[in-house]
Amino acid sequence: MSLYLQHQTVLLREAVAALDIKPAGTYIDGTFGRGGHSRAILERLGPEGRLLALDCDPQAVVLAGEIRDRRLQVMHRRFADLADAVSRAGIEIEAGVDGVLLDIGVSSPQLDDGARGFSFRYDAPLDMRMDTTQGETAAEWLLRAGVQEITEVIRNYGEERFAFQIAKKIVAARRERPLASTGELAALVRATVRTREPGQDAATRTFQALRIHINQELEQLALVLPQAMTVLKQGGRLVVISFHSLEDRIVKHYMRDEAVPDHAPRKLPLRAAELPQPRLRPLGKPLRASAAEVAANPRARSAVMRVAEKLAGRAA
Repeated sequence: MSLYLQHQTVLLREAVAALDIKPAGTYIDGTFGRGGHSRAILERLGPEGRLLALDCDPQAVVLAGEIRDRRLQVMHRRFADLADAVSRAGIEIEAGVDGVLLDIGVSSPQLDDGARGFSFRYDAPLDMRMDTTQGETAAEWLLRAGVQEITEVIRNYGEERFAFQIAKKIVAARRERPLASTGELAALVRATVRTREPGQDAATRTFQALRIHINQELEQLALVLPQAMTVLKQGGRLVVISFHSLEDRIVKHYMRDEAVPDHAPRKLPLRAAELPQPRLRPLGKPLRASAAEVAANPRARSAVMRVAEKLAGRAA
């Protein structure tokens, strides 16, 4: 069965509706994943429409080749390379695009592929890279990082209160043998963390933290948001779906800050039309998956979608 059919795209209808698709518009799917959003966008585009899709996962790029549509262009890129990808695609930044969609985080097929090392449900090499063609694996990082650095990553990205104890155990264990598999790491964490919320595996927070760190997920998100502002035309839509509070906080603060105009110089006489204007207008309240969607796809329960519209002027 195709991974397209196995993967349930979260907030599919809501995200595409929020983009307010124009038949002849140009859109960017910054996180192609398994193509659910991209396919829905293509269904709404006319013959002159255009979609640029990005993904750092080589498997996602290969799967994108199944879509035979001249309106679609796919690039193997991190979404933080958005502005460069737009330029390389021949899209004029001055003209702008009509919408940017970002579906942040790891996809269900990535979690369900034990060989990728994202999940403690499978005993597999401790990799965790979304882009398997480059960068340091989780096993390699855990072999060289010190107790303080490991503690900070697990505490800051996993919000794990036993981060220091876990870090000490990791460093002690590697003196005898490097941690090489997800099973070894999960067993070490479970032996260290004696209490946990009902229904949650003790290794959950540590695995989340390492994945975020190895892929620089929060840094990537902070980099792409101002680039999205740069490439959007006036009236263009920015739609972001996040899956945990650390991501959503970055998106919320960015949209809030861009919705506040810069301060005008004091005592400088200006007409109302000359006053600094906000660059973004948030649209509606944050949207969460419906109870029906969560029942069909439990991974949708933490999803939050925020939408904003680009106003006149460009972000610096």
